[in-house]
Amino acid sequence: MNTTRPLRINTTVLKPYLALSLAALLLCLTLAPAMADDSGSYAVPKTKFLRFEEDWSSLKGIPRDQLKPEHKHKFIALSDTGNIWVSFGGHTQFRVENWNNFDFGAPLNDQDTFLIGRGLFHADWHFGDNLRIFSEFKHADITDRDLPGGERSIDVDKYELQQLFVDYKIPLNNQSSLTLRAGRQEYAFGKQRLISPLPWANALRHWDGLTAIFENADFRIHGFYSKFVPVQRSSFNNADADNLLFGINATQKLSANSGIDYYWYGIDRANRSFNGTQGDENRHTLGVRHWGKYLGNQLDYEVEAAWQTGEVGNDDISAGMFTGVLGYQPLGWSGKPRFSLGFDYASGDDEAGGSVGTFNQLFPLGHAYLGFIDIVGRQNIIDFHPGVKLSPFSQAVFGFEAHFLSRANRGDAFYNAGGGIVRPADPNAAKTIGTELDFTFNYKFTPRVSTLVGFSYLFAGDFLEDTGSSENIRFFYTQLIFTF
Repeated sequence: MNTTRPLRINTTVLKPYLALSLAALLLCLTLAPAMADDSGSYAVPKTKFLRFEEDWSSLKGIPRDQLKPEHKHKFIALSDTGNIWVSFGGHTQFRVENWNNFDFGAPLNDQDTFLIGRGLFHADWHFGDNLRIFSEFKHADITDRDLPGGERSIDVDKYELQQLFVDYKIPLNNQSSLTLRAGRQEYAFGKQRLISPLPWANALRHWDGLTAIFENADFRIHGFYSKFVPVQRSSFNNADADNLLFGINATQKLSANSGIDYYWYGIDRANRSFNGTQGDENRHTLGVRHWGKYLGNQLDYEVEAAWQTGEVGNDDISAGMFTGVLGYQPLGWSGKPRFSLGFDYASGDDEAGGSVGTFNQLFPLGHAYLGFIDIVGRQNIIDFHPGVKLSPFSQAVFGFEAHFLSRANRGDAFYNAGGGIVRPADPNAAKTIGTELDFTFNYKFTPRVSTLVGFSYLFAGDFLEDTGSSENIRFFYTQLIFTF
């Protein structure tokens, strides 16, 4: 039965954060005219979320008085020759979230408004052309979150070391090199469907590990062995020896507009449970992703498929996933629309216990693909998702996407973006989970200052009505990001 409860906002806690957010917005708007043109008479790298992938050595030899103010901290020479240098940077992000019927109206505390924010600061030290040390520090916090789960580990991680690793680069010839990396680091492969630092989450993911990267003009092979580092609020984050991630990701450039990924990811984790089968999980994921553009870049496509094998306890694993996306951007249309049609499938179990057919989404960027409400994970799921994006001018992008969601197998549960069970398996219930509509507006004040506003609405389907509360979920958010 639909019920309406008053919106609950903890204004005492929220006001200081809103004031700080407003001050950051005013600062960004003030800086926007001066930072509107991020290019100049010298080359600068594109800003990336993985800041260690930026190469600011292009500023070497340029007199400091010729650098723009926003670039003076990006290359600071520490030797007369400039071969020893350091680059500084950071990132601040604030997001206000408003939820109604968070868990389909099940608990009393299913409505809330709160603010989350994080700050990142990094120092990238270079000692000649071969040796490098990258360090990044993080502070992530949240106002009182009264929704189920309270303040989660993905929300809060205060005064923490996000990354600290050492690189040693070995030139092999004029076009290829091998980089050896050791320490705390972030991983992001392909479109991050299976392994991602999860930028949407406030606390971010990271791993302690060893990495070897071979690359040349057309090929990149990334091998790694690591331990996942969970958030430990009361102490320094330490790696979990019972949560291993290892594998190889290889990317081949086929042409200027197409490429292919091949990957093998292994996980070894203690005491896991999948639809009634429990034990230590040793799982291997073999996959391939292919993408390209045709017709003068009007038509784009992407396909990705993966198969999983291994064991949970004494029972075998056989699971898989598939993704296909087709996009079309007609030339000469006002607003530069891009129309897309996508399909996602991830297998589930036929019945509880025994062999495992549930796909394991590993460490995904779930938020980007199966609905922004994050109530759906890449496990036992089918999702058809048409969408459109409009860019009436270069700084703004309007987006809309619909997700038609259902369980792949009746004998398995409904899982969320974190792999948790939203509703347990019910073979007698319907498959249809519901329909989610996502609306977004992204505006870039400058190349380094942007805002994101979004609204999502999930219409609960027959499966939810058959198994419990089934109120429709409403989610509104606004986000401000400043990168330097």
